[in-house]
Amino acid sequence: MTATPTPAGPAGAGAASPTPLLRLDNVDTFYGPIHILQGVTLEVMPGELVSLLGGNASGKSTTLKTALGLVRPRTGTVSIAGEDVTTRTTSYRIAKGLAIVPENRRLFAPMTVLENLEMGAYLHGSPTKEDFERVYTLFPRVYERRSQLAGTLSGGEQQMVAVGRALMCRPRLLLMDEPSMGLAPILVEKSFEIIQQVHEAGVAMLIVEQNANMALSIADRGYVLSTGRIVLQGTAAMLLADDDLKKAYLGR
Repeated sequence: MTATPTPAGPAGAGAASPTPLLRLDNVDTFYGPIHILQGVTLEVMPGELVSLLGGNASGKSTTLKTALGLVRPRTGTVSIAGEDVTTRTTSYRIAKGLAIVPENRRLFAPMTVLENLEMGAYLHGSPTKEDFERVYTLFPRVYERRSQLAGTLSGGEQQMVAVGRALMCRPRLLLMDEPSMGLAPILVEKSFEIIQQVHEAGVAMLIVEQNANMALSIADRGYVLSTGRIVLQGTAAMLLADDDLKKAYLGR
């Protein structure tokens, strides 16, 4: 028997639970007259790894931008750790514990790896020894390459530096936009190993990804977006196991 997809809406409705690190509640977002996100509600709990799935133009990246404050919803609310931050700036949200690894990593190519890491700590002033040790412990290769120009690194090494730079913000929740984008197939698996390492180190994560099978293989829960609406949600195991769901939304 296949699993029954959970209707779109907040996970665990009606049950007592900790305060979500991030919650979007009935969010509608527009680009000019174009209605992008339509009644989107999702949340990430402390310690969770949540995947946000969907095809091109489904609204995945807009969801991250809305969470981070780069796009302001017309209706609905965005909350971080129970605080309504809908009208707050991006820098305020970063100070509250959000950080992002953007699509295609967007490192400062003419700068060294060390300088890129230092940029990640700008809201906290001077980075501490502990900030660097946290990154270097997770990614020894980043330590080895610390004096090298970021633009000369391999794709996998750049991914490590991009994640390390985000970790220098001391985030409670790390947002990742298409972490496998632009990577050779052999590096995609490495990218998801990096994600697992960070999650196992205690950082909650929200990952936007088109590679549904890879994303769900490491996630706790998942949401599926289609034309700006969350049409399915559930545990990662449920989404992976449902054949009808895979045909309709995840592909083969």
